[in-house]
Amino acid sequence: MQTDPGFLFAFLIAMGGMLWLAVAGSGRVNSGADFSLAGRRAGPWKVSGAIMGTLVGGASTVGTAQLAFLFGLSAWWFTLGAGLACLFLGLFLAVPLRRSEVETIPQFISRYHGERMRKAASLFSALGMFIHIVAQLLAGGAILSSLFGLSLKQGALGATVIVALVTWRGGMPGAGTLGLVKLFFLYLIMVGAGMAAFDLSGGWSGLRQDFPEFPWFSLFGYGRAEGLSDLVSMLVGVVSTQTYLQAVFSARDVRAGRRGALICAVLIPPLGLFGIAIGLFMRQSAPGLDSARALPQFLLEHMSPTFAGLGFAALLIAVVGTASGLTLGVGTTLKSDLFARVGDQRSDLRFARVLTLVTIVLALTLVLFNLGSAIMAWSFLSMGLRGATLCLPLLAAVFLGDRTSPLGGGLSILFAPLAVVAVGLSDFTQAPPLFVGLGVSVCAFGAGFLCDRFRSAGLNR
Repeated sequence: MQTDPGFLFAFLIAMGGMLWLAVAGSGRVNSGADFSLAGRRAGPWKVSGAIMGTLVGGASTVGTAQLAFLFGLSAWWFTLGAGLACLFLGLFLAVPLRRSEVETIPQFISRYHGERMRKAASLFSALGMFIHIVAQLLAGGAILSSLFGLSLKQGALGATVIVALVTWRGGMPGAGTLGLVKLFFLYLIMVGAGMAAFDLSGGWSGLRQDFPEFPWFSLFGYGRAEGLSDLVSMLVGVVSTQTYLQAVFSARDVRAGRRGALICAVLIPPLGLFGIAIGLFMRQSAPGLDSARALPQFLLEHMSPTFAGLGFAALLIAVVGTASGLTLGVGTTLKSDLFARVGDQRSDLRFARVLTLVTIVLALTLVLFNLGSAIMAWSFLSMGLRGATLCLPLLAAVFLGDRTSPLGGGLSILFAPLAVVAVGLSDFTQAPPLFVGLGVSVCAFGAGFLCDRFRSAGLNR
């Protein structure tokens, strides 16, 4: 438990300021469209803030330092892959997605693969995001419990209240503002701590003296196949997650959506390099340390209490922003695709807020009844469910348009996520569930195109 006055003052002021900016900076939210899409008025920076507010979290900071402690430069794959995924989103997907005037990914997919597949796609993708929300509440609970001597359940309850406040009040406008504030603080902390770690390690010469070239300074330090697998997973994850594409849907025009994604492509990768510097220094100075504590321990031991307080506030906001963005994505998917209803703007707003609140409460319930650990055991299914369900049907809809196979898309949406679940719950270890699901998706599209060709040949006889 932290008792240093400087630490506590900096932590509480930073947390309060960031939350106030997230709530007050969202402006007036008067309708469901304002809540889920910012009224389609978001500029490039608000779009980038909404994307980075969810995408840049614990994995980009604590996780990168942890992997650098274990493997070195190959820890860069997460933030580098996130940047490349945003580049792909900006160059190839943002324009057709924003022009479509849709609210969710399944809504866009259903235009090309049939309306009947919309609910199935929504259910699997919402489940994948929900699993990740539980993981974020556990992470936020761990931070609060370590700082204030709370139990994990009490910490998770505190994290849930913060997430609920940000999501209920701000919606997508709040997500954009929080994302920008969060990015500013994370850059401040990671640049300051990363440069300090680099200096303490003796600079480039000191690192080269203590660490051999391979694996510590190779992107493939823990394996070429593993590195490329992480890159593909990151690309698929960004393309297949409602929250990131919802930010593009909220843009005021095509140009704003595209520029927002490209801003993310520039700003995200450098964060990983500062985390790597911290991880390598902690490996150099404390090789017996638990790798997960590389970044938190560095802040506590090698930075001033005030700086450390700001750092822990930024780490907690990173978790809150990710959980809030995912919750908004689940709520929007449920409202638009599974529980679509007709009503005035006020009732639509209330319904959207109630769905997000139910999502948060349900996630908290799993944590409080000790089911969070079981859900975490299934966390590897989160990416698989989202990616296998939405990735190829979405890419086929964007790049092939009316030339895609509705039958193939339907088969993919139904059977690819089921394959992910079957593999994830079995003893099959030859390939990650995501890649098995993508393989089934490819086969489904192949079968669909073949059936379409045979059907076309029969009609032409």
